[in-house]
Amino acid sequence: MDFTEDQIRRYARHIILPEVGGAGQERLLGARVLVVGAGGLGSPLVLYLAAAGVGTIGVVDDDAVELTNLQRQILHTTPRLGMPKVESARLAAAEINPDVTIEPHPMRLEADNALDLISRYDVIADGSDNFATRFLVNDACHFAKKPLVSAAILRFDGQLSTWDTARGGPCYRCLFREAPPPGQIPTCAEAGVLGAMAGAMGSLQGIEVLKEILGIGDSLRGALIIYDALSAAFRKVRVKPDPACPLCGEHPTIHDLSSHGTTANVCG
Repeated sequence: MDFTEDQIRRYARHIILPEVGGAGQERLLGARVLVVGAGGLGSPLVLYLAAAGVGTIGVVDDDAVELTNLQRQILHTTPRLGMPKVESARLAAAEINPDVTIEPHPMRLEADNALDLISRYDVIADGSDNFATRFLVNDACHFAKKPLVSAAILRFDGQLSTWDTARGGPCYRCLFREAPPPGQIPTCAEAGVLGAMAGAMGSLQGIEVLKEILGIGDSLRGALIIYDALSAAFRKVRVKPDPACPLCGEHPTIHDLSSHGTTANVCG
């Protein structure tokens, strides 16, 4: 494609990177990414993907902006209280980059719509805040053969990985076989979270999404990043495909999404 003068100036710092260049920026502009959750993790993720020139960004979330969100969810502002989060995300991204199209999906992700929605995008980024949604997104990405960049935060801790069974990597169930019993692990609403944790992990998640689109660097496929903010320490743990995994193992017992019930909201 021929870049406009404005695009050359906007993406200049990308284009001069040998790993990106004009061809890579063109790839970003043609890419389609689905962000699950316009909350704490989705906020920096959507902003940085839009700034980078990812051409189409889908955002799925059925929640509205609340005052308690604003401590960490930087997509949203005080004047937008009560606005659907996907609409707030669209407005924020448009202010950063008119090149980008935001596709808002003001809906609850469910077993009967997840596969169709996920199949429309190249890379999926999960920033949900509950296990039901995480397992649903993981399973749908496996069946749709889409790479999934997933992050999670709680209190002062964060995790990040890329699950991609289509390229021989493990899935989320290879590490966590099934969701813990309700109430065993507190939510952010119950245990709290340092607001800037969402910025740190959401930004790292954005980097991994861009790397997947560009095909550069070392993918986090088969690895889990663990961040402890209080000790300022990162650990990288290898995760191998589990032959006994019920989803992607040698003898799978999960063949579709019918076992998934209703999910909670996905805001984070």
